[in-house]
Amino acid sequence: MTPEVTAFFDEATNTISYVVRDPAGSACAIVDSVLDFDYASGRTDTRSADAIISFVKEKGYKVEWLLESHVHADHLSAAPYIQRELGGKIGIGERITVVQDTFGKVFNEGTEFQRDGSQFDQLFEEGDSFHIGQLRGDVLHTPGHTPACLTYVVGDAAFVGDTLFMPDFGTARCDFPGGSSETLFASIQKILALPDETRIFVGHDYKAPGRDDYAWETTVGEQKALNIHVGSGKSAEEFVKMRDARDATLAMPKLIIPSLQVNMRAGQMPPADEKGDVFLKVPVNKL
Repeated sequence: MTPEVTAFFDEATNTISYVVRDPAGSACAIVDSVLDFDYASGRTDTRSADAIISFVKEKGYKVEWLLESHVHADHLSAAPYIQRELGGKIGIGERITVVQDTFGKVFNEGTEFQRDGSQFDQLFEEGDSFHIGQLRGDVLHTPGHTPACLTYVVGDAAFVGDTLFMPDFGTARCDFPGGSSETLFASIQKILALPDETRIFVGHDYKAPGRDDYAWETTVGEQKALNIHVGSGKSAEEFVKMRDARDATLAMPKLIIPSLQVNMRAGQMPPADEKGDVFLKVPVNKL
C-alpha cells in the first residue's frame, strides 16, 4: 500500500517533518516534529508544530503515532505539544536507554532522571510492527549516527531520519557519543536491501553544491546508484575512511545542547524549579 506523505520543511534547522496518512481512511502519523527554539533568547515557539496541527485538523485526520527517528541533536521535538493538541503515542527506538544513560551523565542529571525510556509511550525494537489505520509499519534498527536510530518502513515509504540524506549529499555524521561509521555502513545496507522503488524520505536537507532547491524524497534505487558516500558499490573500508575524516572537520550543531536535554525526555523540558522556572544546562568541555 502507498501512504500519502506530506512534508513540512523547517529552514531554521533544515529539518523535514512528515504527516503519513493511510489513504483508506483518516489515520495518520507524524514523523520528527520540530519545536522552534531561539538559543540566544532561550525562547520557544510553536509555529512549525502549529502548521502541522492546522493541516491535520483541516484534513480531519486522526493522529495515531508521533514517531521519532532518534534523539535529534539539531532541533527540539514538538511531540508532547502536538500530542496535547491531537493525541497519538510517542515512539522511539528501545536503545534510547543507551542515549539517556550517556547524556544523563554528560548533563549531570542525577538519579531523578529516569534512564529506562519511560518518558516515551512506545519503545520499538528491530522487527517490530505497528499500524496507521490499515497501513502496516515495520521497524528497522539503523544505528551508527546514534545508537537508537530507527528507520520506519510504511508501505512503499521509508523514513530514514539522519541515516541517509539525498544522494548528492550523502550520509549522516557518526562522531556523536555512541556513533560509529562501521555501524552506519551496515545499517545503510539494510535500507538499500529494500525494493528499489521504495520511496526514501530523509530527515534533513542542506542543498548540496550545485543544487538550488531543497529536496527530501528519493528512492532506494537512486541511493544505490548515486549516493556520493555509499552508492556505486563503495566498500565499507572506503566509507569508514571517508566518513571519519569528514566528521573530524565538522562543528557541533548549534542546538545540540538544548536538543539533547529535551529530546532524551521525549520532547519535555527539564523539571521546573520551585518557582516554576525551567533551566537548561551547558556542560563545559564535555561534548
